Parts: sequence; structure tokens; C-alpha cells
Amino acid sequence: MNHFTKLSDLHEALGVKPPEHPLFSVAYGERDSCTGNLELEFSSAFYSIGFKKMKSGSMLYGKTKYDHDRGAMSFVKPQQKVTLQNVELQEKGFLILIHEDFLQGTALYNEIKKYSYFDYEVNEALHLSPGEEDIIWNLYFSIEKEYNNNTDELSKSIIISHLDSMLKYAQRFYKRQFINRTQLTGSTVTKFNALLAANFEERKTKNIGLPTVFFMAEKLHVFPRYLTDLLKEETGKTALELIHLFLISEAKNLLAEGELNISEISHLLGFENTTYFSRLFKKEVGTAPNKFKGRFLN
Repeated sequence: MNHFTKLSDLHEALGVKPPEHPLFSVAYGERDSCTGNLELEFSSAFYSIGFKKMKSGSMLYGKTKYDHDRGAMSFVKPQQKVTLQNVELQEKGFLILIHEDFLQGTALYNEIKKYSYFDYEVNEALHLSPGEEDIIWNLYFSIEKEYNNNTDELSKSIIISHLDSMLKYAQRFYKRQFINRTQLTGSTVTKFNALLAANFEERKTKNIGLPTVFFMAEKLHVFPRYLTDLLKEETGKTALELIHLFLISEAKNLLAEGELNISEISHLLGFENTTYFSRLFKKEVGTAPNKFKGRFLN
């Protein structure tokens, strides 16, 4: 697998003209400019922001196939593996490459790390409405215009400003997509809680430990960071917070029944030790589990 540290090397591998800047580049592609038998597996030292409507071929991010049924934006952070195979575009597209060093000394150096969609799998890419596409394209062409102008002392700050706006709009559009996705596929939190309940029933006969966010995301066929953002949008709580709430709810029920001691309940719920269980219970409920149990024994 190739690892690109120079923008010019990746441009050459993709078959596009050399970049105007060693640390930042934009590439505009018409439908016929990305055809052919391109076979490329790579990682890079760059952030990449792409917009494409794919007619054929495939793109993989890690081991996950890119969903290209609709026009989509993808966001890839440095060091991530990408595989392109026989890509042909239906319409125009663009690619923005940003070397990490380009962002040093700017507010965006830290800000870009806060956008969780750079951690999503590509099959959870951002699908845009026609109006949203217009906003993104206007920002792209503003960036491209500045990129191709004669460089002066304000060029970089203007480009950074447009990039910042593009990322903020992407955040807004993802929130819209979360809402639409819920309407189309049902409540994620309902599926999440159903999976937690099934996992709890399985723990009654198997020693499988606590459910993790990674485990839940894998079962729901989404990326962990995406699952957390989706649940946060629906409930105001993260995936881990919802796992804890479920476990504490089950613990309260078992304590009220009074048939099991604290250690047995802790083990049944999947905790490695009773101390951790007791600490979490007291944090969430406000009282220790033995005191909570005592209310029902008296």
C-alpha cells in the first residue's frame, strides 16, 4: 500500500495536474476525467474533502464499501486507508487535499479535529440536497479562485476561512441527515436499547462482559463515532451514557427483587469487579447499591 507524504505524488497517482501549492490543493473533475482502470490503495498525511457522484467502480475506506447511490461528500483524515477501483463519475466532482502542516498556526489546526465526521466510515458519507450542493459548490469555487490567484499575504487566511465555513456547513447538513435517517429507518435509540436487552439476556448464560460502544456500533453496522453522534442528536446522550443508564436500570430492578447479592448482580451485568459497579451505581443513582437494596428489604 502506498503512503503519500507529498501532495504532488498523490496528484500524479490520481492522474491530475500537479498542485499549485506543496501543502494544499484543489482538483475539479468533469465526468470523463476520472474514468479508466485506476487501481489505487493508499493512505496519506492529508485531510481530504471530496464530492462525487459515482457511475461505476468502487471506493473503500478501510474495509467498508463507499455508498455512492447518491451524490455524497466524504471526509478522510490523515493515515486512513483508501482503495479506489475503476472509478467513473456521473457528474462533476471535486477533491480538496490539506496537508496537516498547512493548518499549523491557524485556528483550524485544532478545530478540524473536533469534526467527528472525519472519523466516520465512508458508507456514512454526507448526502446533500440540491440546495445544500449549491452552498458547497459556491464555497469550493471561492476556494479554487483564491487557490489559482497570485499568492499574497492574505491568500492562506482567505482559504482557511472558506474551509472553515465548508466544515461548519457539513456539520449542519449531517445533523439534518441524522434527522432524515431516523425518519426513514426508525429510531436508532429503540434499536440500540433492544440490542442492549438482547445482550443482557445473553449474559445470563454466557460470560461475555460489558457491552462496549464499539460492539454496539458493529452490531448496528455503523461506525462508533457516528453512532454516538446519531444517539446524541436523538436523545441528548452519548452511546456510553445510554449503556450506563441501561445497566443501572437493570441493576435497580435486580436489587429490588432481592434474590441476588451485590457481587452476583455485578457479575451478571458484565462488570469485571464489584467496586467499579458500585462506583458507577452511586454516581448515577446517588446512593450505594447495598443501601438501595436495603430500602426494599425493610
